[in-house]
Amino acid sequence: MPLPYKRVLVIGATSGIGEALASRFVAEGAKVIAVGRRKENLEAFVHKHGKDKATAVPFDITELDKIPNFATNVISTYDDLDCILLNSGIQRGLDFSKPESIDVDAIETEYKTNYLSFLVLTKAFLPFLLKKQDESSLMFTTSGLALVPITRCPNYCASKAALHHWILVLRKQLRDSKVKVVELFPPAVQTELHDEKHQPDIKNGRQIGMPLDRFTDEAYEGLAAGKEEVPVGDAAGWYNAFEPQRQQLFNKMAG
Repeated sequence: MPLPYKRVLVIGATSGIGEALASRFVAEGAKVIAVGRRKENLEAFVHKHGKDKATAVPFDITELDKIPNFATNVISTYDDLDCILLNSGIQRGLDFSKPESIDVDAIETEYKTNYLSFLVLTKAFLPFLLKKQDESSLMFTTSGLALVPITRCPNYCASKAALHHWILVLRKQLRDSKVKVVELFPPAVQTELHDEKHQPDIKNGRQIGMPLDRFTDEAYEGLAAGKEEVPVGDAAGWYNAFEPQRQQLFNKMAG
């Protein structure tokens, strides 16, 4: 089942979930603009799918002051853009029982990557999307850890929880527009997120979690079906355990 969108901007498309979903979008008929820091990975993506279906824009989303110009350049080049998947994310272990081990700069980078950049990107692209006559979409990758945290990566969990709450509010604020707000909740997935080079306390990180191809199939099925919230794997169990009831309270408060 194809997405109802013509051109998708995938931010965080150089590996893992972002690259897999970007490839699936192309396979199902959408054109994709792949964005990420690693130029060689982006070039490989375009080579794999062909320049008629895929293009690439190298960009580091942690450079917040450059996001407005980035958005302007993308919009001016691709005026048929109607869907944006914000997928970038990093995860780092933190143990506050050993305060001497805490790297505040790493905390700031993780927070900026996982949360603040998404807000700045949304602000930059929203005026364009709000002017479109047909439906468009903002899709966000959060995490099952936005719902239930684990102890080894508290800042990651907190950043994803903050993003989840903000998405709930954003969807409510845009309810009278044609911009659809979608949240994807992955469980642990076998990607480089858990690689030892990023998280030295994890061994054999690529073996942690759900196989990427199975995750991609389930995630895409939910996105293509038009669901606003797509919890996958273990995250679906956590979501179903309490999130619908919690959102009932939110909707009563939000009106």
